[in-house]
Amino acid sequence: MTSSAYWANELLRTAVLLLTAYLLGLWVKRTGVRVNYTRKILHFVVLLFPMVLASYLPYPPSLYTVVMSGVVFVASLALFSAPLRARSKIVTTAFAAFDRPEDRPYTLLWLSTQLLATYFVLVLMLVWLGHYEKTALIYITVLVAGFGDGLAEPVGVRFGRHTYRVRALFTDRRYTRSLEGSACVLVSGLVAVLLLRSQMTTPQLILALAIIPLAMTLAEAWSPHTWDGPFLYAAGGAATVAVLELSRLCEY
Repeated sequence: MTSSAYWANELLRTAVLLLTAYLLGLWVKRTGVRVNYTRKILHFVVLLFPMVLASYLPYPPSLYTVVMSGVVFVASLALFSAPLRARSKIVTTAFAAFDRPEDRPYTLLWLSTQLLATYFVLVLMLVWLGHYEKTALIYITVLVAGFGDGLAEPVGVRFGRHTYRVRALFTDRRYTRSLEGSACVLVSGLVAVLLLRSQMTTPQLILALAIIPLAMTLAEAWSPHTWDGPFLYAAGGAATVAVLELSRLCEY
């Protein structure tokens, strides 16, 4: 049975995200600020607000709560479907906060399928790391996907000078990424590993610094446009397991 604190978290999280999206959408519509920036602000709210909220309304996390959070989050995207946007200016405004012109008409399709795939991969990684009793190490991947990938686009838009092209799902269109943006993923990977160093032995820390940041940087660079989440989590999780396995070999 899921605690009432968990459902209170979900209700508040959804309400705050929708309100934030609306306010950011107003910013886009009234000032013409680039959606690349408002989308990433929303990205950070999605990442950070649940962490803050959990400190005030704590509940015992489990595989079930992770899955249910994914279901609730993806279901909330149904509010932004075209029929509802056509009937509500509020929904249309909130949608403007993350509807990049270059993503149309696939904005909602890419976002919803990426979230579903990301949560699926996250659950698999939690189960996999659970066999090693090292589930806390998933936070390396979470931090890189949250902060590294979150900074990659605005940094690339503002400072990107060395660009490369990537594909997207369901279209032959090509999209631009930059080495400067990818560098954010690499640096955040090194920082995340160091932040979780207390969860690792010295050999594991050395291997993690050598493997995880590079693996996640390459995953972000090669993943389809707007679909880097599942690739980042898969690469981060697999790289973490590789570190644990290689450290075992070093013990022999």
